[in-house]
Amino acid sequence: MTSLVLNGCVVVTVDAVRHEYAAGHVITDGQRITAVGPGPAPELPGARYLDAAGCLATPGLVNTHHHLYQWATRGMAADSTLFEWLTELYPVWAGLDEGITYASAVAGLAWLARTGCTTTSDDHYVFPRGGGDLLAATIEAARAVGLRFHPNRGSMDLGHSAGGLPPDEIVEDRDEILLATEAAIDHFHDASPESMLRIAVGPCSPFSVTRELMADAVALARRKQAQGLQVRLHTHLAETDDELDYCAEHFGCSPVEYMDSLRWLGSDVWLAHAIHLDDRGISRLAATGTGVAHCPSSNGRLGAGVCRTRDMLRAGIPVGLGVDGPASNEASSLLGEVHAATLLARAAGGPAAMSVRQALEMATIGGARVLGREAEIGSLEPGKLADIALWRLDSLPQAGIVDPVAALVLGGPAPLELLLVNGRVIVEHDHVRTVDEDHVARAASEASRTLLRRAGATS
Repeated sequence: MTSLVLNGCVVVTVDAVRHEYAAGHVITDGQRITAVGPGPAPELPGARYLDAAGCLATPGLVNTHHHLYQWATRGMAADSTLFEWLTELYPVWAGLDEGITYASAVAGLAWLARTGCTTTSDDHYVFPRGGGDLLAATIEAARAVGLRFHPNRGSMDLGHSAGGLPPDEIVEDRDEILLATEAAIDHFHDASPESMLRIAVGPCSPFSVTRELMADAVALARRKQAQGLQVRLHTHLAETDDELDYCAEHFGCSPVEYMDSLRWLGSDVWLAHAIHLDDRGISRLAATGTGVAHCPSSNGRLGAGVCRTRDMLRAGIPVGLGVDGPASNEASSLLGEVHAATLLARAAGGPAAMSVRQALEMATIGGARVLGREAEIGSLEPGKLADIALWRLDSLPQAGIVDPVAALVLGGPAPLELLLVNGRVIVEHDHVRTVDEDHVARAASEASRTLLRRAGATS
């Protein structure tokens, strides 16, 4: 591939010593970054030069928690708590199929790209019988849009009749789940350093998954790790007070203590939300290297609470940002999560609780660390993969903001001049180039209408 030179931009590297250049350059050669530094780039015969004056170059943003299929149910249960929201939406999601899931996933991924995301996780845990291969549908959607993808083969086996929250008709048999999860790893997982696709093992939550499945899931992941695969573990934990009450009633302990008893803490694990943790819980996550996906907008939308991000970061816990499901975060903007994380932390802990650079770090190197990819992505350094976001700071939303990082984090949504994933152009001049945005929007709207009609026919 031809070398690409971004010339004359502000460069925020997020490298180990946090180099920043007021006017610098970034050079890529195919998949990887070959040079980053101050001033104009050297002359490279045959290279493509992009005048990036007025722009800010950052690492591509990393989304550590998402539910792409939920794009089809945005705006529902808009004033509900988490358990109320789930109770309303579970029966609707029972109508999912491959077509609806694919259309929803393409829409969600395209919008993530428009908001600076180059790598995303996805937690798909609803697999209605007869719906087809929904995990494969999300993987195909990620290939179409061109994002680096870390999907979880999610699962639920604890239905309402057995004391769980989800209806019985959308839970799966434990043996069926384990076979499907292992098959997904064997078929799709790529452990190479340049990987665009890695599968994680993702039982949904303590109130929708049996103790037995939790234990079997961790055994499966670690067996795959012993085979040389970098298979990680992911679940929701401590999102609401209701979950604290559920764990106390059913397990006689806190959510963190429950997970610890099942060997579900470690550097190969990341937890979504982790809002309601006491000091002991935070210390235990820090001691085990367990990561956290912080989802500030969704937490606010559902009234779930405010994550103790300052305390987690001070303790050394790997913390990344997550959009969470589009049905609990209708904006679905990863850049928006950087903004929200800053404001929520400061609202709870004062102006020193979260700097604008700390927020950007959570969205880049922090997210890469959570997903186990910090050696390959998350900062602008020679040798790392060419996942780069180039933001315009010379248009009206940022005009006159002195600090470029404050402009990106606290200003209005910055137009995305360029987004590279593995050196490939995904977004250019604030438009996705890999898919037709208008077609994607129409297909997503039709998928939503179809799903809601099905829910109406069965209610």
